[in-house]
Amino acid sequence: MHIYGCEPDSPAGEKFYRNVWAWHSLWTYCEDRHEDLAHRVHRPYASDGDGLDENEATDLGWRLFFDLVHGIAEEYVDSRNAIVYALPNNECHICGGSGVRSDQVGEDLSMPWRALDVDQAIKLGRARGWCNYCRGEGRVLEFERSHRLSTVDIAEFADFLVHSGGFEIY
Repeated sequence: MHIYGCEPDSPAGEKFYRNVWAWHSLWTYCEDRHEDLAHRVHRPYASDGDGLDENEATDLGWRLFFDLVHGIAEEYVDSRNAIVYALPNNECHICGGSGVRSDQVGEDLSMPWRALDVDQAIKLGRARGWCNYCRGEGRVLEFERSHRLSTVDIAEFADFLVHSGGFEIY
């Protein structure tokens, strides 16, 4: 997600970027901790120019700095990450948990008959059959695990906000 400052007063406020997964977690933090301001952005994931004006952005930025200085952000990140990383892996929806992709795409790419290398065969307990989505394991990471969050993300976003003069999301 590309977030652009409307009237930046320094290079720190010109733009802020995070991939969609990191942005999701960062904005969720803003919603959880500072709902009154965060909910003024109606479409934070739509890349359509929604955002906050200068006063709102500056206010949110200083609130994030407060959270960082007082350990609130670190506690939130640690708690959130502990919960997320404890989530179990899910059954692969492509191969139905078998580790072998047998749908039309899999058949077209000969995945049910693909010979596995020695290391894969030992790990998976078979000599043939592959699923490109789960790497033949039949299980995939819980989707939420790809939504990372760190205090560095929060600090960089706070700095951007304070210097952005308001922002728009694209």
